[in-house]
Amino acid sequence: MTDDGGESATTEKAQAEHRWPAAIGVLVILSCYALLPPSLFGTVRYGVIALCVALLLAVVVINPHRLVRETAASRRLGLALTLVIGLTNQVLLVVLISMLVQNSEDGPTLLLGALEIWLTNVIGFALLYWELDRGGPVVRTQRSRRELPPADFRFPQDEDDDAIDEVAAHSSKSSNWRPGFVDYLYFSLSNSMAFSPTDTMPLTHRTKLLMGLEAFAGFVLLALVIARGVSLLG
Repeated sequence: MTDDGGESATTEKAQAEHRWPAAIGVLVILSCYALLPPSLFGTVRYGVIALCVALLLAVVVINPHRLVRETAASRRLGLALTLVIGLTNQVLLVVLISMLVQNSEDGPTLLLGALEIWLTNVIGFALLYWELDRGGPVVRTQRSRRELPPADFRFPQDEDDDAIDEVAAHSSKSSNWRPGFVDYLYFSLSNSMAFSPTDTMPLTHRTKLLMGLEAFAGFVLLALVIARGVSLLG
């Protein structure tokens, strides 16, 4: 590994990220909203879904294939979409917990709703991490490393440059690697299942708080679902 390679990775831009992984994630969330039991979401779902579809279409029009352009308006629209999803998930989580505690719905319906909310929570937090880290998906690839805002997360690739050659080849320093939506989705999934970071570490207060909220929500949901399942078996 040469100093020239490290210097090149520091000063060059990266290939722009595809739009479709994040867009598919949003569509999965909206599908889960549509399929939730009426007692959990009611008719409010249609307003939330319509708002999210409108925001998604707006950001897709700006970057239909690869994320290469960003304006102040498009940045606000992307953040608004993730915040609407995030707030909706937390409200649904509170409603579900209340129903689980009160036994106000039949068991299978609640368990199915819990699975859907857990899934939307994982994808929703992945979208939020993806939008926040290093200035967002456009800034991360369309600026050189020297121009990037401070990172919110440290990925394994960010520190693998001194490993053996076949591992170091994929490091940030050697290959100019930048995290994409799939990386944040995997990280969000592992955080929600392990209730702690695995191979990716939070570096800022805001991401530590967000990770803590996601892990706490997953833990409470899992504990109540297990308790409900045990009561059904009993």
